[in-house]
Amino acid sequence: MPSVSFMRMVRLVSLAMQPSLIFRFCPRCGVERSMPAASEPFRCAPCGFLFFFNPAVAAAAILLGPDGRALFIRRAKEPSKGMLGMAGGFIDIGETAEQALRRELREEVNLELESLRFLCSQPNTYSYQEVTYPVLDLFFVATTLKPAEAAALDAVESYCWLDPHAVDPAELAFPSMREAMHVFQRGLQSSF
Repeated sequence: MPSVSFMRMVRLVSLAMQPSLIFRFCPRCGVERSMPAASEPFRCAPCGFLFFFNPAVAAAAILLGPDGRALFIRRAKEPSKGMLGMAGGFIDIGETAEQALRRELREEVNLELESLRFLCSQPNTYSYQEVTYPVLDLFFVATTLKPAEAAALDAVESYCWLDPHAVDPAELAFPSMREAMHVFQRGLQSSF
């Protein structure tokens, strides 16, 4: 049975404009769709074209310094501008989640990762230019040896190092981050 948070996410996605609802014409033959359905793939009866609207994939980290504090960013852009977040971002085509996370951390906070371990995955949505994209967020716990080299760069208003056990998940920008922080705080962090 799907979790309550998953069902809430499905309802949120169904209320917003989704990529599947934007495709009105077949990209192969140009025939107009009769009734787009948000939960189904795009099917073109005349030419047989089939396109699945899968989620975008992103990676983020609870990044721990040598003293055990975790790096949190303050978001400089919408969605959730001004809220706390975990450094990370979307995975580019051809990248692994680990490569993308290492790239994003260099781009956002100027840090190199020493170690990286998978924590959990969570469904999410990301609203951008009037389209709400379904996203699957992959969360990792990572370490860095040089926290003093941190800098607020791309899309980061500021950053701070906080005790990850003292952070209120409600202060985090996205429901997926809040869920990942709950997983971390429930004791899975002891193995990191």
